[in-house]
Amino acid sequence: MRAARLIKMVLLLQNRATMTAAELAAELEVSERTVTRDALALSEAGVPVYADRGRTGGYRLVGGYRTRLTGLARDEAEALFLSGLPGALRDMGLQDAASAARLKVTAALLPSLADAPGSAARRFHLDAPGWYQEPRTPELLAPIAEAVWDDRPVAARYRRGDGEVERELEPYGLVLKAGVWYVCARAGSAYRTYRVDRFTAVAVGDGRFTRDPDFDLAAFWSERSAEFARSLLRAEVVLRLTEPGARRLPYVTDRAAAEEALAAGAAEEDGRLRVVLAVESEEVAFGQLLGLGAEAEVVAPAALRERFAEAARAMAARYR
Repeated sequence: MRAARLIKMVLLLQNRATMTAAELAAELEVSERTVTRDALALSEAGVPVYADRGRTGGYRLVGGYRTRLTGLARDEAEALFLSGLPGALRDMGLQDAASAARLKVTAALLPSLADAPGSAARRFHLDAPGWYQEPRTPELLAPIAEAVWDDRPVAARYRRGDGEVERELEPYGLVLKAGVWYVCARAGSAYRTYRVDRFTAVAVGDGRFTRDPDFDLAAFWSERSAEFARSLLRAEVVLRLTEPGARRLPYVTDRAAAEEALAAGAAEEDGRLRVVLAVESEEVAFGQLLGLGAEAEVVAPAALRERFAEAARAMAARYR
């Protein structure tokens, strides 16, 4: 435990130049007294940790000291190579940089860990596209990835509806979702999401924009994708569900909407659960809920209920 903490302390000082005892204590989840003892232990072990006194002081490493990656355990070394996504890196034009990075990291590993890259590759593969979809790399993905990597603004044309619009964008990050690439960018003062395959022209600028340090790509994507999913649910249907129907509902329709409906459902005297389910449209709901068969009964709207009744009669006649 202490050895791992000492390594983390060295890495923190490498990345942040100078840190106070309070900052180190918060990062390492120990007391400031423990930080002092750990700094002394590192110094005695030959790591040049220096403590500056005074109000603006703190701990730092002397002489540009850098540690090597010889402290990696096997599971850590293998996890490092799990982060390599060859297909995505190739599509973004970053395969050469990734290959060079892997070679440098491999060269720094202990001989006993030399097989870690192959070990991880034999045990893990990411297949991002969904089933029955032919993955296609957007034509302009590489220049957009270049702009994201270097914090460069882009002047772009983007298909929207039946026409095209021009946008000046500051691209913050790329997201690969079920085989589809999206770029999250700042346009003016607002952050927006664009499908990369809808760009028709991209010109990468020479200058660099100042990235907002508080922008969190994962949090932004999670929030916006959830908002998008909710925005599609513009209609409601009332259902009576058997116990098996309630269990299967999240697998045939929007999971979040199904879970919300089930949580707010009311039990009826016959044991079925009455729920109000948000759906994209009656047409979409018909296709989704048909898969539940007799485990679900549509109560409302009346037109959708009648459509299910007609489908049931037609099915019965077909198999009579």
